[in-house]
Amino acid sequence: MWPCSQQLRPQRRRHTRTRALATEDLNGTARYVGMGGAMDALGADLSTIGTNPAGIGLFRHSQAKVSFGFVSQQGATGFANADKTNLSFDQAGFVYSMRTARKSFVNFAFNYHKSTNFNQILSASNRLSGASQNKLSYLKGANDMFGVVDDIDHYVGNNNLFNSVDYIYYNGFLVSHDSETGEPSFGYNEATGYAFNRANGGYIGEYDFNISGNINDRVYLGLTVGIHDVNYNGYGEYSENLIDAEGQSIGGVTVADDRVISGTGFNLKMGVIFRPVENSPFRIGLSVATPTWYDLTTSNHTVLLNNSTMGEWDAYESNETYDFKLNTPWKFGLSLGTTVGNYLAIGASYDYADYGNLDSRINEGGGFDWTYDGYYETSTSDRTMNTHTEHTLKGVSTVKVGLEYKPEAALAIRLGYNYVSPMYNKNGFKDYSIDSPGTYYASATDYTNWKSTNRITCGVGYTVKKFSVDMAYQYSVQKGEFHPFADFGTAGQSVEMTNIGTATDVDNKRHQVLFTLGYSF
Repeated sequence: MWPCSQQLRPQRRRHTRTRALATEDLNGTARYVGMGGAMDALGADLSTIGTNPAGIGLFRHSQAKVSFGFVSQQGATGFANADKTNLSFDQAGFVYSMRTARKSFVNFAFNYHKSTNFNQILSASNRLSGASQNKLSYLKGANDMFGVVDDIDHYVGNNNLFNSVDYIYYNGFLVSHDSETGEPSFGYNEATGYAFNRANGGYIGEYDFNISGNINDRVYLGLTVGIHDVNYNGYGEYSENLIDAEGQSIGGVTVADDRVISGTGFNLKMGVIFRPVENSPFRIGLSVATPTWYDLTTSNHTVLLNNSTMGEWDAYESNETYDFKLNTPWKFGLSLGTTVGNYLAIGASYDYADYGNLDSRINEGGGFDWTYDGYYETSTSDRTMNTHTEHTLKGVSTVKVGLEYKPEAALAIRLGYNYVSPMYNKNGFKDYSIDSPGTYYASATDYTNWKSTNRITCGVGYTVKKFSVDMAYQYSVQKGEFHPFADFGTAGQSVEMTNIGTATDVDNKRHQVLFTLGYSF
């Protein structure tokens, strides 16, 4: 037996919880964040390189900027050596502007920014009545969701529904053997309550390369090629207090999961800004972004620690690695902007992406193309998982508004607000009946149905000759409903054949302070 003194502590110490790889935070230069990101039609800020590339076409001088700060999660309790406050390097880039005519320019730009910050600590606890995580694994087996048995100790799924959690429960807890015959028997225990903690860390770094310009200072065009670098890692523990058939406490069981996701992706972004009235500063912006084509690897180390009187092992573990591809949806944007004199700028934007169209893809292998002298890989859409995604996720609308006021030429004051609609359908859940690698390689049963996101931003900036310094503050809040596992069974079934978890209200409140240093040349 693996002794309990191992203490569920895998070797990795950086911890995160994966948020959707397809979404992005509001991040970039302090000016951009301070105005709530509502600069897609106003342009002339490096951060518009990733939202409306035509915004780079409004530069008249070359410029370089670098941004850094910290992010803090409100109300979080420390877990697994993860801090609720973390320093962050958020942006670095430049634009080189070349005049091609009296009123026309061609600009080249590069910008790095942290598009997604995974740092988050999520905690939830609640009572359970007639349910448990180990009962879920038992009922899946009882309903022939695992396929066939290759020996008395090990179930082998021929339909990919036997995941890491099921594996460690069946082999490390649910199965027992007759001392004389060695024949296996299976059973489960209900729980009186659960406790969950997960610490998230890591980021997605986006590297954008842009070419843009303008025609007679009235029409602005831009194209950006983006490369994404995914670095996610997360460690979580889920514990239950178990009872026997007579309702007496028999101890507890904990499942610890350590997961890493890494990989790269790329996309294209195109945009246009135009002034419909020649003598008016009012601008309209349009943008479109292709899917981000991700090539990813996910791996996990999952451990069960048994501190109960049931089962035959003190601990059991599972290790899995899986390569896959993920294509995000197309994204479309409409923006408006105008200025009043040289002291006020006002912007607004609307973005839409249908996350029900996320395309999970299964790698089919590869080969060597002798014609082009190169290696290639092929993949096919995971239709079963994509159908589930279509029913679980939906289109997301993002509204941004912001303004910048200059009481004097060198000083700027900024305000902004964002509303991001929910990605999840109201009754969306993690379906255990999906015959997909996404089910087979799952190492946690929990999910959170996150609601809308609200962001409030403000900032100040000061310019001295060719140098600028900006500061921004962002407060974001998102509420959600945590589920330890999806409900199993229906109201028409007996109590013994159902497993209904208890949801817990959770939230993610974040404070960000951001500084940007700039130089124009």
